[in-house]
Formats: sequence, C-alpha cells, structure tokens
Amino acid sequence: MPLEHLLIFGFVLFAIGAAGVLARRNLLIVMMSIELMLNAVNLVFIAFAHTLADNGGHVMVMMIFVVAAVEIAIGMAIVVNMYRQRRTIGADGFRLMRG
Repeated sequence: MPLEHLLIFGFVLFAIGAAGVLARRNLLIVMMSIELMLNAVNLVFIAFAHTLADNGGHVMVMMIFVVAAVEIAIGMAIVVNMYRQRRTIGADGFRLMRG
C-alpha cells in the first residue's frame, strides 16, 4: 500500500476525531474521539516506520498506547465521579465543579 494512501487515511481519521472533540458535549464521545486521533497518529508512525525501515516509529506507537491507556483510566474515573455527583456526563458539568 502506498504511503500517500496511509497518510490520507490517517488525516481523515484525525479530522473525524478532531470534529468529534470540537462538536460534542458528551464526555464519552469526546474521549472516544481523542482515542481515534491517537490511533490516526499511530497509523502515520507505523506507515513512516515501514517506509523508512526504522523501528523508531514502533517505539513511539507503544508509548502512545501507554499514554492512551492512562488517559482512558483517569478520564473514566473523572467521568464516573462526575456522574455520581451531578448525574450528567456533559462537558458543561465541569463548569459547576470549579471551586
């Protein structure tokens, strides 16, 4: 598969994820959109690593997987805590949590 096709696909995935982050108010959808953006970046790293025959891209992908896992764990803990307190998972609920 040519590099250009993978880059275009990665850009489309990243754009869909960015649109989801900017347009949605539901925190679960926002977190899924962030994951989609991280996976788009992973696709581009792997495409360049394969094209350049370098293992640096694979190392970066593993680091991004770790960051994504931590982001989901902490993000879900915040969402569950907010739902218990406010009974909503809308992003506007964070404004009420300021102290």
